[in-house]
Amino acid sequence: MSKFSILREFWDFLRVRKKWWLLPIAVLLVALGVLLATSANSPLAPFIYSLF
Repeated sequence: MSKFSILREFWDFLRVRKKWWLLPIAVLLVALGVLLATSANSPLAPFIYSLF
């Protein structure tokens, strides 16, 4: 199995089931997760956490 099989499966689900409204939610969750993961050990963490 490839590393990106989950992305391919999710894309196929969206395309076949016509659930396009799930795409912005998934993108937002991934972006928020990346932001929190990268800012956890960053000197900018106090400034980023104050936004929330």
